[in-house]
This record gives sequence, C-alpha cells and structure tokens, in this order.
Amino acid sequence: MNLDPSTADIAAHEFPLASADGHRYTLIARIPTHAHSALLWVPALGVAARHYLPLAEQLAKRGIAVFLHEWRGNGSSSLRASRQHDWGYRELLLHDLPLSHAEMVRHVPAATHLIGGHSLGGQLAACHLGQQPQAFAQLWLVGSGTPHWRTFPAPRGYALPMFYQFAPWLADWHGILPGRRLGFGGDEARSLIRDWARVGLSGRYRAAGMAEDLEAGMRQVAVPIHGVLFDDDWLAPESSLRALMAKMPASTHHVTVLHHAALGTRADHFAWMKQPQAVIDALLA
Repeated sequence: MNLDPSTADIAAHEFPLASADGHRYTLIARIPTHAHSALLWVPALGVAARHYLPLAEQLAKRGIAVFLHEWRGNGSSSLRASRQHDWGYRELLLHDLPLSHAEMVRHVPAATHLIGGHSLGGQLAACHLGQQPQAFAQLWLVGSGTPHWRTFPAPRGYALPMFYQFAPWLADWHGILPGRRLGFGGDEARSLIRDWARVGLSGRYRAAGMAEDLEAGMRQVAVPIHGVLFDDDWLAPESSLRALMAKMPASTHHVTVLHHAALGTRADHFAWMKQPQAVIDALLA
C-alpha cells in the first residue's frame, strides 16, 4: 500500500440510501481523485457518522477513500428507536451494512477495499466481513473488542453480567434503552440491546432472526487485522480485543496501544476522534 500523502483533490459526497425495509440514511464519503484503497467505516454505538469526518479527511489525504456508514437510529437515519421502531443486529447486518458496502464498491470498484470500525462498530464490521470474507483486504479495529464479560479484567468483568441482564430489561420496560441518560451509547433499540447483551453473557455472536452463523463466518476470515487501543479506555481492554481477534484464527493480528503523549489528547474511548493522526499512523504502519 502506498502511504505517501496525496496531493490530489478530495471530493466530498453524501449518498442518500434506502434499505430494503424502508430505512433511509446518508452515506458520507471523502474520495480522493486517485484512491488506491477504500475503507467502509462503522461508527461506535450511539455516535453519528459525521463525528468521524476528521478520520475520513486525513485518510483521504493519504489516498484512501472513506465511506462513513450511519447507524440506524442516529445522525441522518430516518428512524429513531421507540416502541414502534425496533431493530437488532439482523437489520444492521442484512440490510444496512450490505447497502453501504455496495455503494462503496460502486464508486471505487478498482481500489483495495478495507473495512473497520470503532467499538461496537468494529464488532459488526468483523461480522459483516465474516459474511463476505473475500470482499475486503484488511480489517481495522479501533477501541473495539468483544463485550464478553470473561474477557474483561477483574473486578470490572465480574460486574458486567448484572448489567447485561439489566439493560435488556430496562429497554423492554422503556421501549428503548435510554442510553443518553445512562451515559452509554444513545437511545438504543431494545432488540439491538438484547443482541449485544447476549454476546456479553455468552461470548458468541448471534443475530436474532438471522439464519447465518456469524461465528462460523468469522472463522473464514483470513485477512490482516490491525487493532488500535487506548491506555485509559476501560471499555476496550486488550484482552477483549484479543478475544475478538481469536474468532478469526486464520488472520494475522497486530495490536497497538496508544498513550496520551502519542495521541496529543486523552487516551480514552472517544477523544481520539477529533485528533486521529496517531491512530491513522498506527493503522497504516
């Protein structure tokens, strides 16, 4: 991969998309004139795609076209979680991510295609890759890892099963998980929270109502995986990332842990998004 900074013009695009079940959203893209690679990027839970524009714009200067997927229920999405509007991993993996993927391929068909994501977005990127293991040349995981409670250091890991049981109950009672009040994600669909909590308790990825075996799919992945973690990020410890990577045993794995001095900001789960240069350098190293 050519890593020299590109001086070519960068085109800013917003592609309106509609999923098969009627969900509408905008796929944000930054496409350099001579893109050698294209990245499909999946945000963290509750984070709108536009917050990754610094990442997209800096990568575009390096010759990488970036397509920022939008979470159902956030940002440009036509839906908001409610008692009437519910979804889980099934809708994200069967409808939304394949649509964004196809749009990226349509605009930069000849480029080397990469997929990656932040936090839960990285997990779903891995699940999507598992369904199409020949479609991407690399997987990038930033601040990501399985939520399985056994992969978190004690004593925090011991407290997680209680939350994984409480969160779906609260979401069912409210009609949504009031994540903004809890300080965890956004206001999230109850089926999404059930799918997430099931992984947290069992360690196995499964989408309710989806026939495909996500675990078996990930075992077919054989591309390099680059992980970037942050020294003060309790949401994504290295043991959690290693456990997610272990689900793709045919892949080569590389992990970088960044401290605040390298980042120029706090080494937590979100601060890097405004200053992503150190993360980009680690991913491209």
